[in-house]
Amino acid sequence: MAFTIATFLFFTILVAVLTWWTVRGSKNETDTDFFLAGRSLTGAFIAGSLLLTNLSTEQLIGLNAGAFKEGLSVMAWEVIAGCSLVVLALFFLPRYLKAGIATIPQFFEDRYGGAVRTATAILFIVAYMLVLLPFTLYTGATGLIGMLDLATYFPEQTSELTVIWTVIIFVAAVGGAYAIFGGLKAVAVSDTFNGVGLLIGGLLITVLSWQAIMGPDDTVFSVVAKIKQQNPDAFKSLGKSGEDVHWPTLFSGVLLLNFFYWCSNQQIIQRAFAAKNLAEGQKGVLIAAFFKILAPFALVLPGIIAAYLVTQDPEFAAKVGGDANKSYGALVSKVLPEWLIGFFAAVVVGAILSTFNSVLNSAATLFSLDVYKRFLRPTASMKEVVFSGQACSLLVGVLAVVAAPLIFHGQDSVFGFFQKLNGVYFIPLLAIMMVGLFHKWADGRSALITFFVGLAAMSVGTFATWSAEDAEGNLDPGWVVNWFGSGYHFMGVVFLALVILQVGLGGSLLRRSKPYEQHDVGAVDLTPWKLAPYVGAALVLFVLGIYFYFAVN
Repeated sequence: MAFTIATFLFFTILVAVLTWWTVRGSKNETDTDFFLAGRSLTGAFIAGSLLLTNLSTEQLIGLNAGAFKEGLSVMAWEVIAGCSLVVLALFFLPRYLKAGIATIPQFFEDRYGGAVRTATAILFIVAYMLVLLPFTLYTGATGLIGMLDLATYFPEQTSELTVIWTVIIFVAAVGGAYAIFGGLKAVAVSDTFNGVGLLIGGLLITVLSWQAIMGPDDTVFSVVAKIKQQNPDAFKSLGKSGEDVHWPTLFSGVLLLNFFYWCSNQQIIQRAFAAKNLAEGQKGVLIAAFFKILAPFALVLPGIIAAYLVTQDPEFAAKVGGDANKSYGALVSKVLPEWLIGFFAAVVVGAILSTFNSVLNSAATLFSLDVYKRFLRPTASMKEVVFSGQACSLLVGVLAVVAAPLIFHGQDSVFGFFQKLNGVYFIPLLAIMMVGLFHKWADGRSALITFFVGLAAMSVGTFATWSAEDAEGNLDPGWVVNWFGSGYHFMGVVFLALVILQVGLGGSLLRRSKPYEQHDVGAVDLTPWKLAPYVGAALVLFVLGIYFYFAVN
């Protein structure tokens, strides 16, 4: 175990040193330097940072746990993202770079006015501080504790919550150092280094897991046949009724959550804002799309293999203990040589840190440019703006550390609870974004009304339950909104209603005096990548082909 800890620390320190070496001499004296890496990112760094910012324990553990229970259908969260990224590259990114923005709220100001910018900026910061960062820290800490068996290093009387809090503080301190002192460039570079390790480690787990169930005379096809014999639905791309991703939900909530996350979420697309030009931005986004489509090899297939192993290996079944969330960790410990466990743990921590420090940088960007510079110190110098972002990162990080165990510890389904919280603000923001892009007459008042109505509707529909007593005095639930399955349809209904509401308001009572027109501010070269439309079309066809093949076979 000491050797495992040593390899873990070695790789973690190595990434930090390589990041420092790469960004040494970079200046963070202006807001563009600190928040957008001086608009200098090339396609490779954009792709790596996009993938690592997204990838964390929610996918490694959550998606593999989903595959353990329901098979290949959960790949929707990864594969559909490829289509969303194509839309980002071809449609959204040219408009974002044309506006020269650093934050999504800045785009809302250009389209709707300052009030919408302020409302959305505050919502993003609060959501990052109370939802995304605590979730990342909590799942990261619990995953690291299990992988490295860290509880054995504490006195026996130490409570589980104390161990979790200690590891959370460690993860937050390391991740915060990148975001607070290095800015976006350090975040993107460290993301890319960790991405190489995660790609190698994740694929290695898949290969070794596959080998673990192969006999001397087996082929890939014979192994697939064995898994299908044990579970006929294991490799079906379309989920059945009652499963998390029942196939009709691909066209409602699943698609909407995916679309917002990859096209309008500040934490993710800030990397694309930092592109040196449109062509490099499109290359990076489309490279990321390709790898998202292939992600199920590392994020879904191991869960399917683990489900098969449970039926064949009593010792492995005992380690899993019927808990799908333990299946990936048990699989790693079974198939990975001991000398590699520390390396893989460091890679997993790298994925956690990537999400954490990227969100911190995004929160700092939102506060500095959308709140501090606009309201608190309009005459602030660039150094003061950057310092305000660093102070915001520190404060948000501390509050997230405190909130993480308080919000998520004891939840029966941490991943499900996290997705509930996301849906509350994803849907209203996506609605006003889409209307703003396609409807030139809707004004800021229509956006604000739609925004707050959407927040109220999603909050009530997601969390409210009503119970009534039956004849014997027992509580009998009369109406409960089920997040999974029908809950995705609920999001689709709310989104459609919000779009209709704003279009109706913008076409009659709350109409602009003249139609909206976007102007090029000249921030970067907007010459598109010539191959982007063809690569994008090929990726969409690739997704459709995958779904069709696994639906009929």
